[in-house]
Amino acid sequence: MLMGVPTTQRRARSQAAKRERWNDLLTAARTLATRDGVGAVTLAAVTEAAGLHASAVRRYFESKEELFLELAEQEWRSWRTAVVTELEGRTALPPDAVAGVIASTLVAHPLFCDLLAHVALTLEDGVTYDRVLQYKTAAFEDYDAITEAVAASSGSLALAGAQDVLSGTLALASYLWQVAHPGPVLARVYAEVPRWGHTVTHFEVDLKRLITDLVVGAGA
Repeated sequence: MLMGVPTTQRRARSQAAKRERWNDLLTAARTLATRDGVGAVTLAAVTEAAGLHASAVRRYFESKEELFLELAEQEWRSWRTAVVTELEGRTALPPDAVAGVIASTLVAHPLFCDLLAHVALTLEDGVTYDRVLQYKTAAFEDYDAITEAVAASSGSLALAGAQDVLSGTLALASYLWQVAHPGPVLARVYAEVPRWGHTVTHFEVDLKRLITDLVVGAGA
């Protein structure tokens, strides 16, 4: 519960108070998802962590999918800022340097990496047309800004090549993040059968290596 405030005292009346409750829910969802993984978080846990009544979440988000799609939209914006800032003013970078920036900024956004798989599997199809349109519009603006920054800083990539690299990167990050962070049952399996443990990736190392391969291939 945020600040130890009883739920009976946290009913929002003004628009400012409603916005605060909205932010409280997102903060609670972000904290829980970062700690436990997106798939493990329930709306009940989010509302409890935010210090709200169990039914209150429906005043702000129609579903868990809408709440986490909002987080995904925020994470896209944050990742875009990180990549563009890191690449600003840099030109003729070799493939491993471009890959290093992309990989390191993704590692710095673990919730985004986790959300990528859930966006494609459940979140986009679990909300209204208007909400997914809003998400897609914002995400593609971020995507375009990132690909433009990558193309401008690379010594070998045209815009089309940068788009291929980013599309491949998103697929890699989505998959590798899930593999590198097994749940408790799968982690137990790997602990009891060590010969299968090689399937657990070293996320940043593997991601950078594979993105480098993408940059080299797309620039060839």
